[in-house]
Amino acid sequence: MTGIKWSRTAVFLVFVVFGLCISTWAVHIPSVQQRIGVSAGTLGTLLLLHGAGALIGMQVSGPLISRWGSARISLIGAAAMCTTVTFPLVAPSAPLVAGGLLLFGSACGVTDVAMNARAVTVEQEVGRPIMSAFHAVFSVGSVIGSLIGAAMLATNWTMWATAAAIGCGCLLLTAITAPNLLSVPAEAMTENKTTDEAGPVDRRRKRRHLVLLGALAFLLLLAEGCAMDWSSLHAQTHLGVPKALGALVFGAFVTAMTVGRFTADWVSARKGPVWVVRWGGLLSAIGLGIVVASPLLPVTMFGWLVVGLGLSGGLPQVFSAAGNVRGASGTEFSRVVGAGYVALLAGPAIIGWLSELITLNLALLLPMAAACLAALGAGAVRGEDVDTAAPLRA
Repeated sequence: MTGIKWSRTAVFLVFVVFGLCISTWAVHIPSVQQRIGVSAGTLGTLLLLHGAGALIGMQVSGPLISRWGSARISLIGAAAMCTTVTFPLVAPSAPLVAGGLLLFGSACGVTDVAMNARAVTVEQEVGRPIMSAFHAVFSVGSVIGSLIGAAMLATNWTMWATAAAIGCGCLLLTAITAPNLLSVPAEAMTENKTTDEAGPVDRRRKRRHLVLLGALAFLLLLAEGCAMDWSSLHAQTHLGVPKALGALVFGAFVTAMTVGRFTADWVSARKGPVWVVRWGGLLSAIGLGIVVASPLLPVTMFGWLVVGLGLSGGLPQVFSAAGNVRGASGTEFSRVVGAGYVALLAGPAIIGWLSELITLNLALLLPMAAACLAALGAGAVRGEDVDTAAPLRA
């Protein structure tokens, strides 16, 4: 189980497991809130602990990848996610839910960086763009997890039974990847490495390039996070539609993201990653402009579809470029991923604060500006210190 086919399948399964675990927790948040009896404000604080844990995990993952390789850390992280997702689901009190979310978030952070680093290496082995497909499979896993969670809630499964079924099922999927991920030799990476097979590495230029890629990840995930968290509520408050129709607006965005990710690799192979990020950023900005200006639900839904298609392919190109920067270590790669995750957490919160000062509709001009800036900075995914023949040693 060491061929390219098995390597690609193993990474696909890790992305699926990631989506299943994340969506399982998301679907059951209201049930957990009801069980432990906390307010919405307290629940928000608990959810921040999940984000804090993820950021911690992302920083820890870099040195681990540098030492043991992204394949092994992906396996360990995925197994940890399958186990720790059960903790907040069954915890009987707010303090225990908080501890469970911190552990689950840390496992998510480790897995997020490691699986993307491993995906970069597999993409290099395949010899053509496939990073967007990995992210598309994550979206599919999220949808499947949401449907499974909804079915369990509808049939009145106990939380213990739900946690056991999801945890064991995800562990089984993770175990399928083990023969491949454990067979991949770990190539050590060092923080102070100044040369590689292609010659000396300009550390200043490398650092500048990684900072630009981190900024690009921040901008793209700021726009994506705002769309994920506010698209449904925006339709309800701005257009006055019921919750069910608001949910359809969110569904339109997620569907467009999934479809776009399955086609972005094809586009990237023909037009190049810069084209995908630049025109995708502009397309998403146009979509947000349509949303802000729209007085009608069908037009708003069309706008969110455009936003989803525009954003779908950008982030995978950034992660692929970061993994191909000559001399980049696992820790440096984790910082690019971490920069994006900070935006995923901060963006929706900033929109909430802005909506108190102006309106939610006008607050969406912020992700629109972020998408425009991402389009302007698209050149960062192509640079002189990117060498696709010299893979990220992870």
